[in-house]
Parts: sequence; structure tokens; C-alpha cells
Amino acid sequence: MPWVYDPHSGGLKIPERTKTKTRERILAYAEKHYHGKYIRIDVRFRSPFCYIDAYIEPVLADDFPPPGSDETREEMLERKRNIPMHLCRLRHFSEDRWSVAYYSYSRMAYRKSFFENGEFEGTPEEGFEVGAVYLGD
Repeated sequence: MPWVYDPHSGGLKIPERTKTKTRERILAYAEKHYHGKYIRIDVRFRSPFCYIDAYIEPVLADDFPPPGSDETREEMLERKRNIPMHLCRLRHFSEDRWSVAYYSYSRMAYRKSFFENGEFEGTPEEGFEVGAVYLGD
């Protein structure tokens, strides 16, 4: 059977220097292009993966909470502020060569994807763009 390259398998463990630089790049990109659409962005790493989550300000109806609720409005807002919105998972091959998977809420799993330019590999910033669809208006 011939060898076939699959950008959604394998990958390389991410060196500490690359983790630091990648986190800085993603946060700078998010601040420049999506400022005000999130409370904070979380970037974490595990083996060949970089996971990007956003935390957004929850919107509650004016009459919330309903009568009899065990939770105050402030408690509910604080709880919801700490629920991550999974944006994407990047798979590391080199500092500027990653594959991307977006988080599918209907399947509750990461789904293989490609970048907006149609390529299967790209930069961390391009990967953020794939997941940033969830940060839209």
C-alpha cells in the first residue's frame, strides 16, 4: 500500500519555546481582530496539540433568574463566564505548519478541517480564524 500524507494524524511534540511563541501570536491576533468579542482566550497544549478556547460575556434576560431559582443572577453570570467555548485544535508539525480541527457542538468533538485558503496546513493565526466563526456577531 502506498504511503499517503495525512495532515490530521501524527504531529510533533511542541517545544516549550514554540508553545510560548504560539500562545503570544494567537493572543495578539485575537486582540487585534476580535477585541470585544470575548472576555479572555485560553491557549493550552498537550503533546502535538494546541487547543484554543474563548470565554464570552453571557447574555441573560432581564427577568432572570426565574422565581424559585437556587442561583442568583450574579452567580449565574459568573458561572457562565467560566464555561469555555471551544474554537479549534491545532496539530503541530513546525512553528508555522499546523493542521486544524474545529469543534463541532452538534457532535461534541473536534472535526478535521482545512484553512480558509483551502490548504490543509497553515499558521496558528489562520487556525484561530477557522474557529473564530463562533465569535461572530
